[in-house]
Parts: sequence; C-alpha cells; structure tokens
Amino acid sequence: MRRTKREQARELTISLADTPLGGIILYFTPKGLAALDFAGEAGEIDLERASLSDLPDPMIGSVVKELRAFLAGAPADFHNLPLDLQGTPFQLRVWQELRRIPWGGTISYRELARRAGSPKALRAVGQANAVNPIPIIIPCHRVIAADGTLGGYSSGLWRKCWLLKHEGVRQKGCR
Repeated sequence: MRRTKREQARELTISLADTPLGGIILYFTPKGLAALDFAGEAGEIDLERASLSDLPDPMIGSVVKELRAFLAGAPADFHNLPLDLQGTPFQLRVWQELRRIPWGGTISYRELARRAGSPKALRAVGQANAVNPIPIIIPCHRVIAADGTLGGYSSGLWRKCWLLKHEGVRQKGCR
C-alpha cells in the first residue's frame, strides 16, 4: 500500500501563505524535502511572518529561502536542496530528467521519455509527472504536449500557466 505524503514525512510541516499560487505546504523527513502540496490555508508556521532563524532546522531554512527567491522572480534550479524522493526507479529517472530542464525552458512528453531512456513510454512519463511529489522544485510544469499545448498539470492548469509565465515562457493556452 502506498503511503501518503503526510505519512512519508515526519511530523514537521511548513506552510507558505499567500503565495501567487495559493498556500504551499512543505513536508520534510530527516533527509530532506519529501513533498510539496498546494493548499487553500496556511498551516503550522506562516513563513510570510516567520524569519528563517525561527525555523527548527537549517535544511528547512535552505529550502524555504530558495523557494521564496523563486516566487519573488529569481531564476532557481533547486539543485542544491536536500530532497527525500520516494518512487519507482522509472519515476526517479523521470524526476531527475525534469530537474535538468532549465528555467524558462520546456520539453515535450516524448522528449522527456527519450531522455529518461524509455522513448515509447509516453503514458508512463505522464503518470510520473502526475505523481511528482515536489512540483515547482521538480519542474514538471515545464513539460508540454508535442503540439505545443499545455498538456496536464495535477495542481491545476492555472498554476502551470502562472509558473511558465513567471519563467518567461509564452505558452499556447495561457492567457
């Protein structure tokens, strides 16, 4: 049985309130960031008011600092963040390839499948994107359909459009 993001994470969750994308909840394990969810309300710690020195762990502070900078418009690749990814070997390969897509870039699901070493596994790539536990940090929003349309986004197409525009991508289907 697959465990939920909350079950995989230790007790500590951190929330960013009032971001352009809505509330963001971060879930941590002792190894790093395990999940990121979008939520409507702030959670345990409102990071809009808390200073980084108020956070219980420097690892958490580094994640929050880089995410705040990204949301403020700074290009970020998030490569130095401690992550605790749980997935199948194929999902892990797909997520690693997603992390290689640069700020402001997009690729097709077909190209992502090729880069992940399974050029015919388009549906599996789409499914790996759909269950990406750490959107934004693992930038699945940068994957579009081969015809240039948005494709899907598990956190809502309006968020995918916002993220792409935020990175300077003019995308068909986004206003």
